[in-house]
Amino acid sequence: MMQLTLLGFGAIAKEVLERLKPETGIRLSQVVVNPGRESAVREQLGQGVKVGSIMDHDLMHQWQAQGDQVMVLECASHSALLTHVLAALREGFECAILSIGALSEEGLPEQLDEAARAGQTQVHLLSGAIGGIDALASAKLMGLEEVIYTGRKPPLGFKGTPAEQLVELETLKHAHVLLSGTARQASRLYPKNANVAATVSLAGLGLDATKVQLIADPSISQNIHEIKAKGAFGEFHMTLMGNPLPNNPKTSALTVLSAVRFLLNQVRPMTL
Repeated sequence: MMQLTLLGFGAIAKEVLERLKPETGIRLSQVVVNPGRESAVREQLGQGVKVGSIMDHDLMHQWQAQGDQVMVLECASHSALLTHVLAALREGFECAILSIGALSEEGLPEQLDEAARAGQTQVHLLSGAIGGIDALASAKLMGLEEVIYTGRKPPLGFKGTPAEQLVELETLKHAHVLLSGTARQASRLYPKNANVAATVSLAGLGLDATKVQLIADPSISQNIHEIKAKGAFGEFHMTLMGNPLPNNPKTSALTVLSAVRFLLNQVRPMTL
């Protein structure tokens, strides 16, 4: 049995839970939310799930002692990596994270690596809204020359970001390049929109050598991700047109599905 701890209980976490309902080998045991939200989340989840603003490590060690697999899935925010994930790794709890853009912060990838080593466990960087990461990471082993990521979203997908200082998102008539730079710049300026840029960079040439464009495009209704990669392996060009979550236009539905797939692969006898 997998005992699952969720960091965050927003649109992504709720959709993950909905899609895990048929799976009997995974039990939601704990949810960690921001202070002040505990009561509301308890009402939604009912009895049997520990809800708090601090992760209960003692309880998690009890699950380990009884032979259960313990997994932490982060689907909250970048700050959750510092507040919760690092400590969980040091305690020996396996973690999977969706807020990959946070790894643009100087030194954080090294901190995660060190914490996982100290706890003799693993931290999994989930592919989220993009495909082809397995091919890109494999190509890296032979040497990459160039990786370019272009992300297009409907303008309202950039609400609450620096894009609002550049254009009128509600009335935008033509596609507008919001950023042309590196994956590190994209991840820092557009953290909720640029997790894909960070994921592509970490699988390939790194945050500073991966070229990124972010575009607000009123002519589209989907989130469109494009990767171009060239190296000793050859070349590939991939375009993915993903639908956003109905209740969260900043997030691709595939982000949820990548987390569900990862969790199912932990408990099923055959994986792909």
